[in-house]
Amino acid sequence: MKLITRNSDYALRALCYISKHKTVVAVDELVKKLGVPRSFMRKILQKLNKRKILESFKGQGGGFKLKVPAEKISIIKIMHIFQGQVELNGCFLKKAVCPNRGKCALRKKLRLIEENVFKQLKDITIASLV
Repeated sequence: MKLITRNSDYALRALCYISKHKTVVAVDELVKKLGVPRSFMRKILQKLNKRKILESFKGQGGGFKLKVPAEKISIIKIMHIFQGQVELNGCFLKKAVCPNRGKCALRKKLRLIEENVFKQLKDITIASLV
C-alpha cells in the first residue's frame, strides 16, 4: 500500500520549492532542480493552478507562484487533489461489498488508525516542510 502517490509527491516537492522563492518560478527551473519529467511537472502545476493553489504567469519571466499561503496548504489537501478520497481501510479481501463490513473487528481498528494518520497529515503544511 502506498500512501502518497507519485503525482502527490511531485506536487509536494514543487510546492515546497516554489514556497522558498518569493518570486515566480519557471517550469524549466522546477524540472531541473527537482528531477521531475517535464510532462508530469506541467500537468501537476496546471492542476494546482486550476485548483487555485498556484498562480500562473505567461510570457518572458513566466512561471508559477503560490496563490495560497504555504501555512494553509496541507499534505492531505494535496493528496485529495491528486488521489481523490484516500482510504487506508479498504477490505483486504477486495470484495465490492463485504457482508461483514458493519461488524469487522479489523476494519474498526484500521478506521482508528486511519483517522489518526489523516489528522497528522492535515496538520503538516507546506510551510512546516520548508
